[in-house]
Amino acid sequence: MRGETILLVDDEQHIVDVVEYVLKEHGFTVKSALDGDNGLRVFRSTNPDLVLLDLNLPGMGGIDLFHEMRRLRPAAPIIMLTSRTDETDRVLGLELGADDYVTKPFSPRELAARVRAVLRRTGNGKTPEDTLRVGAVALDPTAFTLLYHGEPIPASRLEYRLMECLLRNPARVFPRAHLIDAIYDGEAIVTDRCIDAQIKRLRKKFQAVAPDYDPIQTVYGIGYKLSPDLEDTVP
Repeated sequence: MRGETILLVDDEQHIVDVVEYVLKEHGFTVKSALDGDNGLRVFRSTNPDLVLLDLNLPGMGGIDLFHEMRRLRPAAPIIMLTSRTDETDRVLGLELGADDYVTKPFSPRELAARVRAVLRRTGNGKTPEDTLRVGAVALDPTAFTLLYHGEPIPASRLEYRLMECLLRNPARVFPRAHLIDAIYDGEAIVTDRCIDAQIKRLRKKFQAVAPDYDPIQTVYGIGYKLSPDLEDTVP
């Protein structure tokens, strides 16, 4: 038995029934809610390992619920579910920081495979590593924390993975395509805009601590790297 707890928030009872059955068959513990308000209540009470979140919900909408969940647990893995087929809606979910998306109708067994893939990306079973530090930026893989000038930064799991990539190679310029592969492991179809959105959110969080310095440098036409003088900054 895997033992991980999955929270499913979807307003279609037949989908809830089928997904619950398949996930339980794969060894997961499943909690469910049919609207956003109850979804938030169950999220608070169960602290799930992963959330399956429908975008179209009665009461608190899916996007609002997503933001509230990430406020409470910035690193919570979330897969968005949507019946929409427009690429703009899929990109929106990933730009918000969702770990993956699945469009309806979907195969429940494929969904279970997506759940396993995202859980693998969350770091389960990884060997603890030493803290990464470049100047005022530090990242502790064992505690899953990101610090800037000694202040904790509430980074999502994807933002954390992006900073880990940059910090491990502080002199390297990373094309957006490389960052997509490093963050999403090829499990989701994303665009350059998703990486730009991750960088924008990280910069905003860094600037809240030190507004006069940007630790991430844009290399126009290519991608991103750590700012060259970051090593000269002190915590």
